[in-house]
Amino acid sequence: AHRGTGRHQGAVQAIMERIASFNVDHVRLLPGLYVSRRDSFRDAVVTTFDIRMKKPNAGDYLTTTEAHTIEHLGATFLRNDPRTSESTVYFGPMGCRTGFYAVFFGDLESDDVSDIITEMFEFIASYQGTIPGQSEMECGNYRDLSMDGTRERAREYLEVLRSLDETTTVYPA
Repeated sequence: AHRGTGRHQGAVQAIMERIASFNVDHVRLLPGLYVSRRDSFRDAVVTTFDIRMKKPNAGDYLTTTEAHTIEHLGATFLRNDPRTSESTVYFGPMGCRTGFYAVFFGDLESDDVSDIITEMFEFIASYQGTIPGQSEMECGNYRDLSMDGTRERAREYLEVLRSLDETTTVYPA
């Protein structure tokens, strides 16, 4: 057994900085498309986008199946679209099941990606056929993929994307 866990945990907590996303006012945060952060390494800049589909802490969340299915379809879309195939670093769900993070190379704003994110959700909302990666060989939880509910969640978020303004693209102060 490991001894001294509490002591080490306290020391780690004392030196760890609070991550930026915990400083966002989740009480006032609305569904939208936000720049979450920008990071630089050597000559590269990457921009992380907060694709917020659900109001935080409102009791209405994506199911794990919906989030998993959107992840498979969204990542497939972004990595196959010629506009984003080389600039996509990552697309995946938030643990709280209220949305996704998309990370792209470049110093970008929400306006720079709103069209491609809208097209991605149109693709998801109308998707027919076998979900990409839906096999035991390709996915660690391939049974947890289904279009049931997923198209409706995509359609709901399309309404948000079609009416973006400052309240849905700039984090509340």
